[in-house]
Amino acid sequence: MLGVFLQLCALMIFVMMDTLLKVMAAEFPVLQIIWARFLFSSLTVAIALRIAMGRLPWRSRAPGLQALRSLLLGACSVLFTAALARIPLADATAVGFASPLITVALAALLLGEKVSLRRWCGVALGFAGVLVALRPPFLTGAPLHWAYLLPLGTAIMFAFYQILTRRLAALDDSRVTIFHTGLAAALATSLAQPFVFVAPAALDWGILVAVGVLGALSHGLLVLAYARAPASLLAPLSYTQLVWASLAGILVFGDWPDAITLLGAVIIAAGGVLTALPQRARAAPP
Repeated sequence: MLGVFLQLCALMIFVMMDTLLKVMAAEFPVLQIIWARFLFSSLTVAIALRIAMGRLPWRSRAPGLQALRSLLLGACSVLFTAALARIPLADATAVGFASPLITVALAALLLGEKVSLRRWCGVALGFAGVLVALRPPFLTGAPLHWAYLLPLGTAIMFAFYQILTRRLAALDDSRVTIFHTGLAAALATSLAQPFVFVAPAALDWGILVAVGVLGALSHGLLVLAYARAPASLLAPLSYTQLVWASLAGILVFGDWPDAITLLGAVIIAAGGVLTALPQRARAAPP
């Protein structure tokens, strides 16, 4: 149950961070926002670990996997922030719900976790909801907006990110993984700053720092959650994000979810519930 609680807290903080990202995406280049996010996130993590442990836990048994995980997260952030600049927060979140469905499938294929037929049915139902949330032309009468494909790409990469998080939980101490989460992404996005950097005002710097702190906290909780529970159980809990994303969209941006978004979300949530229900234990043979 502790893993479930940590996952739910991480998801709520994710939405807080996404809200600030959408605010900043209206004023600054995406690569600059993501650079600031991972820079301040890495600094926050380094300071916290230094205080708690007296040292930085940088030694990893799988440094290549740690770097790949960080770069995947960086790519997810770039795509999702670019989407937030063009479509409502709730819509982007709903399409992004493909991620836990893909994670369940990958957990079975790559990690060898047992996934029941009922959970596979939940995955299929959830994917049907994602297709609705993509707002296809036969539902809207309008061409598919290309920006809706960005959170779908985010979902695919984030699923691999979560699988690597679970895989590294068996190789490295969770504090090592937390320390490495933003490093490679911060270094990679730093290379673009000479070409995109726009000088922020003092308030904007404060928001960028807050984005980094929230990112560090949310992903730290995510690592701790995946160290305590299987990926196939935790991934479907991501559907709780839609509640927070819808509230944030209404209160901050005045974006009310329309019927198509709500329909897709309901179908996705139904698939998520079906997937998240615990599997029945088999009776012992006589």
